[in-house]
Amino acid sequence: MGTPLPRDPIADAQRNWERHGWGDVAAPMAAITAIMRTQQILLARIETVLKPFGLTFARYELLALLSFARSGALPMNKASALLQVHPTSVTNAVDRLEKAALVARSPHPTDGRTTLIELTAEGRTLAKKATAALNAEVFGKSGFGADDVDHLIRVLGTFRRDAGDFTDE
Repeated sequence: MGTPLPRDPIADAQRNWERHGWGDVAAPMAAITAIMRTQQILLARIETVLKPFGLTFARYELLALLSFARSGALPMNKASALLQVHPTSVTNAVDRLEKAALVARSPHPTDGRTTLIELTAEGRTLAKKATAALNAEVFGKSGFGADDVDHLIRVLGTFRRDAGDFTDE
């Protein structure tokens, strides 16, 4: 982070929206812009913690997902769906993680069209270490109070569900 600004540019933008006659959408614009800025801040914190492990957040997410799988392996298309990213993004992450010997590709035992991604022992160890660092340095020091976290989970969960991100089955 650089030097803090003397005032909130998003609040300034909201006032500008109101002055230009867009008062009915000024608050939602400010909220959405604040969410986007918050995402940038949090991602920068996460990337800083993961850098010593040679990971980006996208690669870490894949390692973490595989570490939660019962067998430590998932079909690539299932990983893509669970991470909610394009299959090409998973392929790129797997390419890098495979070069680092953190995952291995293998053919699916019953479906010849499917490739499995499997966590290696080195990948499992690195995922554990990176998770411990993220828990200590980011998730445990989020800057949000407990009530705020619960409220954010509810508000953002409702938005995501209504946007078609998931269903409550």
